[in-house]
Amino acid sequence: VQLQASGGGLVQPGESLRLSCAASGSIFNINGMGWYRQAPGKQRNLVADVISDGSTNYADSVKGRFTISRDNTKNTVYLQMNSLKPEDTAVYYCSALLRTGTGWGRYWGQGTLVTVSS
Repeated sequence: VQLQASGGGLVQPGESLRLSCAASGSIFNINGMGWYRQAPGKQRNLVADVISDGSTNYADSVKGRFTISRDNTKNTVYLQMNSLKPEDTAVYYCSALLRTGTGWGRYWGQGTLVTVSS
């Protein structure tokens, strides 16, 4: 199983970015998919997640600015990030709770860097 994330980059405050993460491999089904971020010297924290019924959960710091969505036909999760702030600068990791032939497990993507700076 692989989770391939893309879409990071350097933007100015107030601008937008869209992250994508596609899961591939021998996947039987996927429960939750989400995004976490880790700023330099800090722990990795949840940004947003979406479970199989479409329910979403957001960190307070991104509510109203970020939107998570999911395409189950493509095993892909997206994170639309608007009104970006310097404090959003971090490495963003996608994650999925999914089932393979060996059972359920949490898988991580490789991380994509988002830098918000003027």
